[in-house]
Amino acid sequence: MAPKIAIVYVSTFELRQLAFTETTAADQPIQYSMYGHIKKMADAELEGIKSAGGTADLYQCVKHSPPPQVEETLPEEVLTKMHAPPKDSSIPKITPSKLQEYDGVLFGIPTRYGNFPAQWKAFFDSTGSQWMQGSFWGKYAGLFVSTAGLGGGQESTCIAAMSTLSHHGMIYVPLGYKTTFGQLTNLEEVHGGSAWGAGTFAGSDGARQPTPLEIEVATAQGKAFYEAVAKAH
Repeated sequence: MAPKIAIVYVSTFELRQLAFTETTAADQPIQYSMYGHIKKMADAELEGIKSAGGTADLYQCVKHSPPPQVEETLPEEVLTKMHAPPKDSSIPKITPSKLQEYDGVLFGIPTRYGNFPAQWKAFFDSTGSQWMQGSFWGKYAGLFVSTAGLGGGQESTCIAAMSTLSHHGMIYVPLGYKTTFGQLTNLEEVHGGSAWGAGTFAGSDGARQPTPLEIEVATAQGKAFYEAVAKAH
């Protein structure tokens, strides 16, 4: 039986998640994105899932509101000064209880000082009930990130997220090098991504967008992640 996957995101920084259920082949990314970088990467992850024969539903992740996008914690005045574009209101939002329905999750995480942003943490801080009941235990999780530059936390953000995943008993599925060795070891151009997961650089002003190489790695991760979760089911 095909797993159900969700892609969920927070729309100022972008947090996207892919969640799967055993009964359907629907994918959902969960994301948080301020400038749209994580959303573009999540779209690529989604294409990878489709290429593996799966399907996906796109969500945004919120702390309290019903349906899937991670809740924005910054005031509008601050967002305006940061030149953050408006969020996509057409993408539904997800809550911890909704996330329980999925078998696998791909989290797209932007960074703050080499760590995950407060919006992503706020979402998981509201999962106390799921933690006590073990609602996420045994579910699969993968990660992809966006940082300003080379030393911005492409790997440290993923490492920091391990504690949250471990406390919930989630099974981490890294990207590794099997399907993306050539891309990740490419020294001909600047690019994000590592064995921990796909990644992109946004630049200090958010002007840089994901490159074709970074999109290629994200697509490959989506495909590999879906195949790994489907094989387990």
